[in-house]
Amino acid sequence: MSIIRRLSPETVNRIAAGEVVERPASAVKELVENALDAGARRIDVRIEGGGLTRIVIEDDGSGMDAEGLETAIERHATSKLPVGEDGQDDLLNIHSMGFRGEALPSIGSVARLTITTQDEELGGAWELCVEGGTKSGPRPAPSLGRRGTRVEVCDLFYATPARLKFLKSERAESTAVADVIKRLALARPDVGFFLTVEGRARVSAPAETTEDRDEARRGRLSSILGADFGENALVIDQEREGVHLTGLASLPTYNRGSNQHQFLFVNGRPVKDKLIVGAVRGAYQDFLARDRHPVVALYVDLPTGHVDVNVHPAKAEVRFRDSGLVRGLIVGALRHALAGAGHRASTTVAGYALGRARPEGAPSQALPLRRGSSISSGWANRPSPAWETQLSEHHETSGYGYGESQTETSQYERSDLAPGMSARTEPSYGGEPSQSGSEPETRHPDYPLGVARAQVHATYVIAQTEDGLVIVDQHAAHERLVYERMKKQLAATGVARQALLVPEIVELDEAEARRVLDRADQLAELGLVIEPFGAGALAVRETPALLKRLNVQGLIRDLADEIAEYDEALSLKEKLEEVVGTMACHGSVRAGRRLTGEEMNALLREMEATPHSGQCNHGRPTYVELKLADIERLFGRR
Repeated sequence: MSIIRRLSPETVNRIAAGEVVERPASAVKELVENALDAGARRIDVRIEGGGLTRIVIEDDGSGMDAEGLETAIERHATSKLPVGEDGQDDLLNIHSMGFRGEALPSIGSVARLTITTQDEELGGAWELCVEGGTKSGPRPAPSLGRRGTRVEVCDLFYATPARLKFLKSERAESTAVADVIKRLALARPDVGFFLTVEGRARVSAPAETTEDRDEARRGRLSSILGADFGENALVIDQEREGVHLTGLASLPTYNRGSNQHQFLFVNGRPVKDKLIVGAVRGAYQDFLARDRHPVVALYVDLPTGHVDVNVHPAKAEVRFRDSGLVRGLIVGALRHALAGAGHRASTTVAGYALGRARPEGAPSQALPLRRGSSISSGWANRPSPAWETQLSEHHETSGYGYGESQTETSQYERSDLAPGMSARTEPSYGGEPSQSGSEPETRHPDYPLGVARAQVHATYVIAQTEDGLVIVDQHAAHERLVYERMKKQLAATGVARQALLVPEIVELDEAEARRVLDRADQLAELGLVIEPFGAGALAVRETPALLKRLNVQGLIRDLADEIAEYDEALSLKEKLEEVVGTMACHGSVRAGRRLTGEEMNALLREMEATPHSGQCNHGRPTYVELKLADIERLFGRR
């Protein structure tokens, strides 16, 4: 065996760079965090070649003198780590973005790094260069004209060319840099962030001037994520045992195809924590399909001693002292906000509908919407929302496709109609608002969804509101109502179980088996009864009666994985909700069934009184609301 020897400082820095500086976005993140810790109020970032050719970051922070500049590039040198009462560095009471003292030496070891800094407005500037770990300076430099620091990184990874083979295209690397800037900008609305890529502005977020923190965050969220998000988001503000959760979360009908639009912050630090991602998924699992994700920006503030940020050199992960408390707070706050939304659906649904309602061949700009309209301008140019591509698929598999001509009333329809909706075998309504002879009230301010005026194609209910009209998909709407009713019944009576004639034995490793057994009480409430069966195995005694054909082995393994990753048994809940959703689909008013005026109005009234009725069980809208002013513009009357 070779003799043990100490590695050179240059080699140590290059090894550290592999963890701290994975790609150009990592270098930008570390340097911008340094600027924030220096008290900067404006940060300008310019990149070329995806950040590999050149990165320039300028700030108006406190700057450094010559001695501080020379120390800053030394490994594990920092001014940010506080000293505790015992005189030791306190890693459990960190208030800054950085604290490890690794970024600058790591970047300097794999690139050509130049730092120019000035600590006084009228004083002289200093410059220091590091190329592949070799330092030169500091030396006097031309004045910057202000306090602050300018960092230039050229030829990133030139000293470690093997790393270049693992990077993506310039466009992908530029997108990653933009994502980092957006996350940091959302964390600090009091700071102006500006990103220029190849000479073109990519992010422009001036500092929010208001002193109200919540208002500042809302303004920054609108500037980064667009005004649509602000219009279709729910306010989150909950506190429990010293943990304060604030932010915005989108309505279920405003969703995306990945969780890349979920922004999570802990004490002002952008993080990508599995526990928080799992909590968001758990809160929305009842409203969105598994492949759809909400847009959220959540801020968790708690005492620094209750969270460990020293988990990974990239500082993107954290560890909570009481993870159950944080997860429960997030799930509870999101569900409370969603319940408070009632029947509300996102305005983008109506915006998309108006954007499509134009003469064939007409330009997208043919619908200039009025300022302050509930319909967001520019929607005619946007791609179809995610729910449009899912409409046909779900309703084809459910057996009740849109426009399907079915007039018979099933036994479910007779028993599960909304209160006030009569059950009958033969349709008797031919399109008039009512057959009772009494004309329903035209306007009623107490009815958010208006009064039914007609039914179109025996599928869609047209209602007149105070200032517009509402188009309701009768099957999707009633499916949600029946689903919510069945959920209440399950909550009241519990999930019925069925005992297995022969217990199913599932083999796991000891850690997985212990994780699942620790949740035995929670799983029993969902109808799954398990008990230990030797080391690394468990026996399944009873299963939920709703799940007739259940792959017990696969379910237990999925539960073990999800408990490890998300700290939540999601698979069983999702399977139960899928069955309940299917039952609700079969038990709801079908497309193709004609309704009387009384039945249509009863459907509207129950939608107004039922939480989450603005979307079906898969996050698609149950109704579209169009304002009268925008309809008039559609026809050129305004």
